[in-house]
Amino acid sequence: MSETTDRPTSQQALAEEYLQEAVYRSRGAQAGKALLAPDSKGQCGLGQEAAVVLDLSPRGEALFRALWPQDPAESDVQRIQAIMTAWIEEQDQLDRKRNHFLKAFRGRHGARRADYSPELLAEFEQGLEAVNQEVSAARRAAAQTLLTLGRA
Repeated sequence: MSETTDRPTSQQALAEEYLQEAVYRSRGAQAGKALLAPDSKGQCGLGQEAAVVLDLSPRGEALFRALWPQDPAESDVQRIQAIMTAWIEEQDQLDRKRNHFLKAFRGRHGARRADYSPELLAEFEQGLEAVNQEVSAARRAAAQTLLTLGRA
């Protein structure tokens, strides 16, 4: 059991994977948009904004069925889609944060990690881990919200 919910951790893992699948699906559309209309600011390669795609890949459909074996009510479907949209947009912002950290760090210290001192390498890894932990915590929270809907 998870410390923050009375649902089995396997349901939590499925919900997190479901959210990640939504991000992967949306990133495909976002990459296409970025290729066709490159970011004029030259920021971090993610384009101007998140692309939100709510149709499910075959893997997303399987995860949906695992989470909701019986069709949820239409109002729950709308809430699921709202949570997915919010998560895709939040993941996009967190990825931008990671990219900006990497760009700034490399701008100050160079891009070759092999050239970093042990202290500098530790600083780099700690900064990257801090962003990754923020991503994990946000995904966990979004998944927990998903698990409150329907029969998940």
